[in-house]
Amino acid sequence: MGPLEQAKKAAAYKAVDDHVKSNSIIGVGSGSTVIYAVHRIAEKVRSENMANVICVPTSFQARQLIINSRLILGDLDTHPKLDCVIDGADEVDADLNLIKGGGGCLLQEKILASCANSLIIIADYSKNSEKLGQHYKKGIPIEVVPMAYVPIKRKVEDNFGGVAEIRMARAKAGPVITDNGNFILDWDFPFDLEKSWEEIHTEIKLIPGVIEIGLFVNMAHKAYFGMNDGTVKEQLINNV
Repeated sequence: MGPLEQAKKAAAYKAVDDHVKSNSIIGVGSGSTVIYAVHRIAEKVRSENMANVICVPTSFQARQLIINSRLILGDLDTHPKLDCVIDGADEVDADLNLIKGGGGCLLQEKILASCANSLIIIADYSKNSEKLGQHYKKGIPIEVVPMAYVPIKRKVEDNFGGVAEIRMARAKAGPVITDNGNFILDWDFPFDLEKSWEEIHTEIKLIPGVIEIGLFVNMAHKAYFGMNDGTVKEQLINNV
């Protein structure tokens, strides 16, 4: 296992150890780092005889991880209030603003985050930035209704600058289709934006046809970053 994978594993294990207890209802995010978190949850449930740990997935991938690990699978119909969500991120800035959705699960990830007492982010050191866009160069994902992707693309570019491109699939002809049947625009935004992320988030969400944006503002409570020396850096909201 290389240093990046070791860093992901360290962050995931520390977060699970800190936040998963018996009788917990845990939202399970998506992405490569979350795989280690699910493995750790399953390990703790077996080794510590933890009871009634219910896992609610944010995606098809997360659902399969939960089932394959023989954990208790839940959903928002039966568990609309979660103790916490453990999820990854594509980038985290100094104020715990996040870019998420590189894997296309931003809508369900944000829904679960909104239902949780806390959103806990796990990531490796490469995802830790002072400003969004400093390291992550693939842009902010915007999930859109398919019929509206062209006007939304133009409005985002005209109002905020940068370039918004439809995300194309690799193993099929045509665009990526999300778990919800929508398209994704990846917005390569200018680094010198004048408006705050909160303002940008609100204005883009108000464009008709926008389902969700992979910009998570004032949602994360804590981030765990696995470092290249094997330690785990913890970052609290407002850097407290």
